[in-house]
Amino acid sequence: MDTRRRVKLYTLNEDRQWDDRGTGHVSSSYVERLKGMSLLVRAESDGSVLLESKIQQDTAYQKQQDTLIVWSEADNVDLALSFQEKAGCDEIWEKICEVQGKDPSVDITQDVGEEESEEERLEDVPEPAVTSACVDLPPCELGRLGELAALVTSILPSPIRRERLATAIEKQGYVKKLLELFSVCEDLENTEGLHHLHEIVRGLFLLNKTPLFEVMFSDDCIMDVVGCLEFDPSLSHPRRHREFLTKIAKFKEVIPIRDPELRQKIHQTYRVQYIQDVVLPTPSIFEENMLSTLSSFIFFNKVEIVGMLQEDEKFLTELFAQLTDTETEDDKRRELVNFLKEFCAFSQTLQPQNRDSFFKTLANLGVLSALEVILGSEDPDVRNVATDIFSYIVEYSPSMVREFVMQEAQQNDDDILLINLLIEQMICDSDPELGGAVQLMGLLRVLVDPENMMATANKTEKTEFLSFFYRRCMHILSAPLLANTTENSLCKDDFQTAQLLALILELLTFCVEHHTYHIKNYILTKDLLRKVLVLTTSRHAFLTLSALRFMRRIVGMKDEFYNRYILRGNLFEPVIKVFMSNGPRYNLLNSAIIEIFEFIRVENIKSLTVHVVENFCKALEDVDYVQTFRALKLCYEQERGRHTSQKLSGSIGASIFRNGAGARDPRALDDSDELWNGEAESEEGEEGEAVVPHSKQAGTEHDKEESLTDTKEAECLEKDTLLPCKEDADSPEPESKSPKGRNSPEEEDAPMPECSSGTGDDATAHAAVYTDSPGSGSNSSGNSSSSSSGNSSGNSSDGGGSPESPLSCAQATSPNESLSPDSTTGPDGTSVEAIGGSVGVAIPATAATKGSLGLVDYPDDEDEEDEEEDDKEGEAMEESVAKRPRLEP
Repeated sequence: MDTRRRVKLYTLNEDRQWDDRGTGHVSSSYVERLKGMSLLVRAESDGSVLLESKIQQDTAYQKQQDTLIVWSEADNVDLALSFQEKAGCDEIWEKICEVQGKDPSVDITQDVGEEESEEERLEDVPEPAVTSACVDLPPCELGRLGELAALVTSILPSPIRRERLATAIEKQGYVKKLLELFSVCEDLENTEGLHHLHEIVRGLFLLNKTPLFEVMFSDDCIMDVVGCLEFDPSLSHPRRHREFLTKIAKFKEVIPIRDPELRQKIHQTYRVQYIQDVVLPTPSIFEENMLSTLSSFIFFNKVEIVGMLQEDEKFLTELFAQLTDTETEDDKRRELVNFLKEFCAFSQTLQPQNRDSFFKTLANLGVLSALEVILGSEDPDVRNVATDIFSYIVEYSPSMVREFVMQEAQQNDDDILLINLLIEQMICDSDPELGGAVQLMGLLRVLVDPENMMATANKTEKTEFLSFFYRRCMHILSAPLLANTTENSLCKDDFQTAQLLALILELLTFCVEHHTYHIKNYILTKDLLRKVLVLTTSRHAFLTLSALRFMRRIVGMKDEFYNRYILRGNLFEPVIKVFMSNGPRYNLLNSAIIEIFEFIRVENIKSLTVHVVENFCKALEDVDYVQTFRALKLCYEQERGRHTSQKLSGSIGASIFRNGAGARDPRALDDSDELWNGEAESEEGEEGEAVVPHSKQAGTEHDKEESLTDTKEAECLEKDTLLPCKEDADSPEPESKSPKGRNSPEEEDAPMPECSSGTGDDATAHAAVYTDSPGSGSNSSGNSSSSSSGNSSGNSSDGGGSPESPLSCAQATSPNESLSPDSTTGPDGTSVEAIGGSVGVAIPATAATKGSLGLVDYPDDEDEEDEEEDDKEGEAMEESVAKRPRLEP
C-alpha cells in the first residue's frame, strides 16, 4: 500500500495528553451516510475503521511541521493525523482546502477564535488561556509573570493555540521584554519571578518555532535565556551554566578563522547544543516531538559551518600542512587532530551529495597521507583520535581507502603502509579491554569484505586488493598468533593476550568464509590450523571457543582440500583432547565440539567420518549422552559393509574392466566421483603432486582415444601418479604378455560377465571401448580410431594385449587398506587411494582380483547425444569384434 498515506491517529485525552489510536492509511472520499467528503482511516493490521470524519465547512484544520494535520470536532474531541511522508500530508491538505474553498498555501483554514466549541472546551481553563485565543497577551510586567506562565502552560497541549501564541509573541517582541525582566528579577533576587521566567522560557522552546529561536539564540539574548533556565523550581539551588560557558569552556582556533560570520556561527552552535544536551530538562515523549525545530536549527548550523570551512581552501590547506609537518609540536598536533575529528563528525549531518563533495575535498588534500603521519605518533591519544577519523572515511567509502593503500604500496615498505600501521595499532593497544583494537578490527573487516568491493571493466578490486593484503599485510596480522604458538605450546596466556588473539581469530575466521583461494594458500603455507588449535589449551574459555570456531568454519566449507589437510595433520587430535579434558561438564565448550562432529555426520563428509572413527572411536565410545558419535560409527560401518560387498562382487565385473569392455555411464557417477572430477586446486600443484588432465581436452573422437591412451601411459610412467600401474610393474617390456589374472588364454573363449556398475544390457551397452595396447601404438594403428559401445557379451578373445584393451591400471593393495583415511570410494563402490593433488579426471575403479584396484579413465564430457551415438556404434562393434586380430599369449 502507498506509504504516502500511512498515518498515525492521535486524540487528546482529559489530561491534555495525546493518545495513539493506531496506525493506518488515510483516504478522502464521499461517504453516503455522512452526505459529504470525509476523511477515512483504516487500520493497517486488520483494515478496521479507525476514523470516519466528515470534512465540515466551518471546522478549523491546521497543518503543522509539514506532516501533521490537527483539528477539533464536537464533543470536546481534538484529533491529529501524523503522516509518514510529507507528500501524503500535502495531498490530504489539498482535499480539505478544496472542500472548504480555501487556499492550500495557508496552514489554517478557519479563524480559530470564531469557533464557539473552542470557547466551550476552555471553561475549566484559567481566564488567560481564553484570552490567548484572542491573541491578547498580558503586559510584560513583573507582577504579571505568574499570569503569563499559566497562560503558556495551558496553551501547550493545543497545537492551534501554540501557533497563535507564537505569532503573538513574535509580533510584539515579547522575548526581549521577558529577558529584560530576568535581569531585574536577578538583581532583586526575586526567586518567585525567576521561577516563573523558567516556566515561560521553557514553554517558548516547546512552541517549536524557528523565528523565536533566532531571537533567543542571538548574541545579545542567548546568555540571558541560559540564565532563565538555571532557576528550575524543582531544584533547591540554581545551576551555573553561564559560568561554564563564559569561563570554563574556551574556544580554540587551531587555525586562525578569518571569517567573522563563521566564528559567530561556531559559537552559537556550541551554545545551542549545550542548551539542548545539558540545560533543558529531559523532555517527555510528548515534548520530544515538540523540540524537533531545535534539532533542525542545530543541524542546519552545522551544515553551514562545514560548507563555509570547505570553501576556505587556505584554511584546509594550512590544516593538512601542519598535520604532516614533522616539526609541528605534539600539543599543536593534538589540537589539529581533534579539530579534524570534529570537522568529520559534522559531516555526518550532510546530505549524501554534500557528503560526497566533502570527502572528495579531504581526499584531494591528502587526508589519508596525513593519517599515516598521525598514526606514527607516540601519543596514544592522538592515535586514538586518528582511528576515529579513519572510521569516518571507511564508513563513507572503503574503496577510496583500498585504492590509496594499493597505490602507496608501490612506493613504500610494508612497515609504513597505512593498513599495517592500523594493524600494529590494534596489536599494541594498551587498553586492558582493547576498546580501540575492537574498533580497528571492525574497520579491517570492512576493508577486506568482498561484498563491498567493486568490479569494473578495467580492473577487479577484489582480486587486486586481496592479493595485496595477503602479500603485504597478512603476515603482520597473524604474527602475534604464530609467535605465541611456537613449538605447539602457548607462550603467553594472560587475559589481554587472549583477547587480542581472539580478535585476530575472528578476522581470520571471516577470511576463511569469504576469501576461499587466498586464505587457503595461507593456511597451508603457515600450517595455520595446527597453530590455532594450540590455543585450545588456553585457560581462557573464550579463546578456546574462538579456536574451535575457526576450525568449525573450515570444516563447514566442505572443501576436500581442507579435509585432506586436516587428515594429514591429524588435526582432530587436539579437539578430542580438549573434549576429553572437559569431561562430563555440560557447557558451551562441550556443545561446540559436539556440533562439529554432528555437522560431519549430517553432511556425510566421508573422509572425515572415516578418520574420526578409525582414530578416535575408543576415546569416544563412552560418550552416550548424545547419539552423534554412535551415528558416526554406524555410518562408517555401513560404508565399510557396502564396500566389502562390492569388493566380493568385483571378481565378476573384473573381466569387463581388465579387458576394457566399456566405460561407465556418466549418469551413474556418485558423490565420490564428483570429489575427484570437480577440483583442480593450484595449491596442490605446488606440492609437486601429479594433476591428471581431463579427457575432454581431446577434440575429435579419434583425438579423444589417442588422448586417453597417452593419459594412461603418462599415468603409468609418471613418478607421482595417483595409482602406480601394475602393468608397468609386472611387464617392463612393451611386448610382454598380459599379466596373470587379467585376460589369460584360458579365459579368451569364456563369455564376458555383466558389468557390476550397471544393470543388464543398458549398463553394458554404454561401456565405451578405448584402444590401448601395452605393447605399442603401432599394433593398434589399424583400429585406433574405433570408439564404440561395447556389449557385455563381447568376445573374451580381446585379451590383455589386444588393441581394444581399455585404459586400465591396477595396484596391488592390502585388503585392510580398503577403507583407510587416505582413500575414497570409486563410482562402483571400491576404494581409490585419495592422494591430494591428483584431481581433474574421473578415476572410478573395479577390483580385478582380490586386493587389487582397476583404474579406468572416463571422458567427463559425455552427454545424451554421445550416448545415442555409442548405442548406434555398439552394433557395428559387435560385428567387427571377431574380425579383429588377437595378440596371442
